[in-house]
Amino acid sequence: MKTRFILAAALTAALASPLQAGEKNMQQEETFTDWLFTFSRTKEVKAVDNEQYTEECGSCHFAYPPGLLPTTSWEKLLAPDALEDHFGENAELDADVLSAIQQYVYPHAAEKSWHKRSRKIANATAGGEAPIRITEVKYIKRKHHEIPKRMIKGNPDVQSLSNCNACHTKAEKGTFDNDTVNIPNFSEWEDDD
Repeated sequence: MKTRFILAAALTAALASPLQAGEKNMQQEETFTDWLFTFSRTKEVKAVDNEQYTEECGSCHFAYPPGLLPTTSWEKLLAPDALEDHFGENAELDADVLSAIQQYVYPHAAEKSWHKRSRKIANATAGGEAPIRITEVKYIKRKHHEIPKRMIKGNPDVQSLSNCNACHTKAEKGTFDNDTVNIPNFSEWEDDD
């Protein structure tokens, strides 16, 4: 048992060193070592930990964790001309603010994450057209397909799958598992659609 632990620690150190050497900002990047020794939090997605992103994007809607979309999707969403008409709203940002948000979001996108749910999203979006809506990601659609429409669109406290934190009680922490779901106005439900 002791030998296995020593071998695992040596392997971790060997694998983490090249990853760490190439990182620009170690405070923001998660290393292989971090991932290996924190299995419980790597099941989901990395929670948003950037104040500027939360302030700018979270002022109008839920500040979606970058790990819910691949980089190509974020590039489309955060293009200056796209922000002029961001789903019907003008969300233009100063160039320096936009650059700071891009520098936060791109390295934390789904395909660059060690988090399990982000990796599943990366796999679901690989090779296809990059979705600009989180609700267009095949993986997310599949995870929500059994929920009756009346509980989402017909629910004044939810209205759309894009309103993640309406039902996912720990969405701000990057947790989207079934154990943390509470659909407003519906304590229990059975699939009847």
